[in-house]
Amino acid sequence: MLSQWILAAIHLFAFVLAFWAVLTRGRAFSQLTANMAQVKRVLLADNLWGLSALTLLVTGGMRALGGYEKGADYYLHQPLFHLKMTLFLLILLIELAPMITLIKWRVASSRGVVIDTGRAKLYARISHVEALLLTLMMVAATGMARGVIFT
Repeated sequence: MLSQWILAAIHLFAFVLAFWAVLTRGRAFSQLTANMAQVKRVLLADNLWGLSALTLLVTGGMRALGGYEKGADYYLHQPLFHLKMTLFLLILLIELAPMITLIKWRVASSRGVVIDTGRAKLYARISHVEALLLTLMMVAATGMARGVIFT
């Protein structure tokens, strides 16, 4: 029981951290100039966003498939679980462009090369859409936890 509680708490905390980090990254993108201090702010928020997404994936996988919660059969037959996973995959898909760009920025900054911030406003919008999708995931999770099934 204690391990289930701790795992659930870590999973919920990861949602909160993910939401905060992706919003912070979006705000940092929207205010971005070629200033390296601002670029570092984007990269720090992105690191927290990535860490929280990984934590969500690991703790969610443990809870759904690792025997800590209701069991894989429950989750695999729960429509809200499928919605939650679809939203997660959608986030991963729209995250590809910012992720690739930020990897390039990290390499460029380590080499002292000027960073192209031309798509920062687009990545700010993507980050804000991801925050909305995370919110929808949390809504699906609350229904799923209570056994809500749409027939």
